[in-house]
Amino acid sequence: MEDLILGGEVELEKTQFIVIRIGDEQYGIDIKYVDNIVRMQKITRVPDVQHYFEGVINLRGEVVPVMNLRRKAGLPDVEFTKDTRIIIIKLENNAPIGIVVDAVKEVVTLTSAEIEYTTKGIAHSGQVTFINGIGKCNNSLISLLDLNAVISDKEAM
Repeated sequence: MEDLILGGEVELEKTQFIVIRIGDEQYGIDIKYVDNIVRMQKITRVPDVQHYFEGVINLRGEVVPVMNLRRKAGLPDVEFTKDTRIIIIKLENNAPIGIVVDAVKEVVTLTSAEIEYTTKGIAHSGQVTFINGIGKCNNSLISLLDLNAVISDKEAM
């Protein structure tokens, strides 16, 4: 990300994030990767897949695999509620994938000055982390998800 200089003033680059909730924590997903947000629906189980995959859904005729972000992060399962959503993510050159989250809260716009990026590929005790930055918004912190790390086959944070 680079800031633009227009007429002697620095114009900070702005990025929109969808703020989701998993447990008591808030996370941000860069909106450019979000294809769709759908209510929880019937998920068809698929045998012999990683433990964090719920299965697949039929989204307008397309079969989309669905991952449980709680399980991927090593958190305990909870009952799905009326707030539970499946966020359909589409990364460059990849098929769409659904991510189950506890709730979708809002869309926020953060400037480059409001985001502190962590070192790429940071690991704690040999564990992979899914966070590539922290956003500061309205006196609260939002952990920004590195979607490439989230959907990779490596194990949780």
